Amino acid sequence: MAVDAEQILGEATVPSSPLVRPPRKRGAAVLSVFAENKLALAGLVIIVLVVLFCFLGPVFYSTNQVSSNLAISGLAPSASHPLGTDNVGYDELGRLMAGGQSSIEIGFAAAAIASVLGVLWGAVSGYFGGIVDTVMMRIVDAFLALPVLFVLLLMAAIVKVNAFNLTLVVALFSWLVPARLIRGETLSLRTREYIQAVRGMGGGAGRSIFLHVIPNAIGTIVVNITFQVADAILVLATLGYLGFGIPPPAANWGSMLSQGVTYLYSGYWWLIYPVGGLIILTVMAFNLVGDALRDAFDVRLQRR
Repeated sequence: MAVDAEQILGEATVPSSPLVRPPRKRGAAVLSVFAENKLALAGLVIIVLVVLFCFLGPVFYSTNQVSSNLAISGLAPSASHPLGTDNVGYDELGRLMAGGQSSIEIGFAAAAIASVLGVLWGAVSGYFGGIVDTVMMRIVDAFLALPVLFVLLLMAAIVKVNAFNLTLVVALFSWLVPARLIRGETLSLRTREYIQAVRGMGGGAGRSIFLHVIPNAIGTIVVNITFQVADAILVLATLGYLGFGIPPPAANWGSMLSQGVTYLYSGYWWLIYPVGGLIILTVMAFNLVGDALRDAFDVRLQRR
């Protein structure tokens, strides 16, 4: 009977939920599921290669991206200029690197700001509920009802266009989705026993939100950040394509694509396909990684 009691006690103490699984085991489960997704690994490799190309490329392939040179404008790809030159004489390969730096930096910065604001907004709204939740979510709904592209263009036309302002403009509407996602997670988490225990011991709302709600929603947060970066890069490309990108001599992929389309029927293919391909590859890579992370953090998959 003693053996049976010990067995029963042992079975009772075995964690049955991934939420109580030790951090190392949770991390190993996430990495295991992620590693099984070949498309996600390919996407991760593409992201690493694009980042290396944009930030380490200029170290090995130095070009003048400050002063234009009309004497070499519109040159086709050659040994001296592997991807040719644009309409004002900038080396196109070097321009891709410079444009990628600004696009990736602004994309990550906008995603970080949007995620922090959205997580805090959604966690507070879901935790308190009631009238607080109603008011905060109606504000989110009001922003979602606005035509995003029109408002972004309007703001880009009003404020001085630079990297800092573009980051704030993109982040202004990007925080709405994480706010709704985290609010939904919080509505579920606030009813858990450990949250009720914190309340019963006199713990404040801040302690519950920052030490329990947000850490247990980390999977949703991480997945959303990857999609936010992809969306931010697309929005930046759209703004740049419509003429609201960082002004020259700074570069961004959207402005480069816009200039290339102007010369589409002149046969300057090198002004369109390389930058267009980089935008598509980068956005697809982040989306593939985001899909894999969503599967990896899925509780049902972690149970296996």
